Amino acid sequence: MTTARPTTPPDSSEQVPAVWSVGALVAAVADALRVRFNPVQVVGEVAGCTRAASGHTYFTLKDEQGQLRCALFRRVADGSGVTLRDGLRVQVSGRLDVYAPRGDLQLIVERVRPAGLGNLYEQFLRLKAQLQAEGLFEAARKRPLPPYPQCVGVVTSLDAAALRDVATTLARRVPHLPVRLYPAAVQGAQAPAQLCAALQQAYRDFERLGVPQVLLLVRGGGSLEDLWAFNDPQLVRTVARAPMPVICGVGHETDVTLADFAADLRAPTPTAAAELCAPARAELQQALQRLHTRLREEAWRRLDERAQRLDRIAARLGRPSQRLAQQRQRLLAVQHRWQLASQALLQRQRQRLQGGQQRLQTAAVAQLTRQRLRWQAWVQRLAVLPEARRVREEQRLQALQARWPRAVQVYLQGQTLRLQHWQAQLDLLDPQRVLQRGYALVTDADGHVVVQAAQLTLGQGVQVRLAHGAFAAEVARIEPDTPPRQPAATQGHQG
Repeated sequence: MTTARPTTPPDSSEQVPAVWSVGALVAAVADALRVRFNPVQVVGEVAGCTRAASGHTYFTLKDEQGQLRCALFRRVADGSGVTLRDGLRVQVSGRLDVYAPRGDLQLIVERVRPAGLGNLYEQFLRLKAQLQAEGLFEAARKRPLPPYPQCVGVVTSLDAAALRDVATTLARRVPHLPVRLYPAAVQGAQAPAQLCAALQQAYRDFERLGVPQVLLLVRGGGSLEDLWAFNDPQLVRTVARAPMPVICGVGHETDVTLADFAADLRAPTPTAAAELCAPARAELQQALQRLHTRLREEAWRRLDERAQRLDRIAARLGRPSQRLAQQRQRLLAVQHRWQLASQALLQRQRQRLQGGQQRLQTAAVAQLTRQRLRWQAWVQRLAVLPEARRVREEQRLQALQARWPRAVQVYLQGQTLRLQHWQAQLDLLDPQRVLQRGYALVTDADGHVVVQAAQLTLGQGVQVRLAHGAFAAEVARIEPDTPPRQPAATQGHQG
């Protein structure tokens, strides 16, 4: 390496410092460091660990007295088997050098191995065990996020880059969603108290107004010391008492805080927290369009099914003229059966009447024959009786002869009246006589006589038979059978 030499004035009686160029001085210091110290081994705690896109890892190695920038190149990092993270205590071997573009002293790490946990990280683990024993990190406490929140709350610093990231993401994904901001410091000694106060204000708004339905606790990335406010026990307990779901998006994906464990959901970054709090409007519109399409297709499918069902019913019913013709044929069949039944009933009654007439005539002839025989027997007895007795018997016989026609006439009149009574009873049983008095015979579709309104239903078809002709009818109203009203009893007054 070529180093520019310092220049000295030519005529100088006193020794003055040489004048260096910046690059020359930095190069000279670097050469001195390499000669004086390299190689070196250093023990310290990792802080501000970041991994570049090239695969190189840059971090700060520190202790209570100082800190040293370190660079771990990819080829060494891949073979070390150690995953560096903030708070990890390591022992590194390497070469001191000066990064000329910035004039920074840095250690080029050639080998790294764990040397125990750092003090801050050990404190982190102790707090984690303590809060976990209190049950603040239990999975059963985690609540699902509301699918469609009406308002989102954000707890962060007004100057934080995380606020801009969250605002940009929400404006892009859910511009319709109101946002309530609860400002607080996110770094420093006052940060835990301010964060707790902001969270409690959000809780009071939720209990009083019902908003916000979901709360974002966010901060940008940093070292373990920068994020230490989110490991404060009081803040963790406040997060665990939230009445609404809390999303914690603190630092980068590799950063972990105790508030992450107490929150209902951990987001790797503030931007991811904003994406997780509510579905994007475009996604909702797409889902709504899919539902609209499904609803329209289902409606058309239902209509097609109803149309096919209507066609099947219409096919079973046939044309109205055919239905009327079938009903007319059934009505004619019922009328024919009713006429046959009426004629058979009248024929049986007529036969019974003729049989009664014949029996009456036979009984009358038999009675006359018996009377005639008795009269002849009296005549024969009179012929052999003494004169006086014969005269009495002749007188008695004459009296009987005089009463006989009258008795026969009375007997015949009685039998005639009896016959007329039975004829009248037979006429009363004639259905045609009943119909002639204005009554009608109602039968259902099966030909059964309807005698009670309870046998009918609304819209049922019936056949009505009159004294002359018949017609079909449909039931439009049914009135229940009501007992006849009893006349009011009157009470007479005694005079």
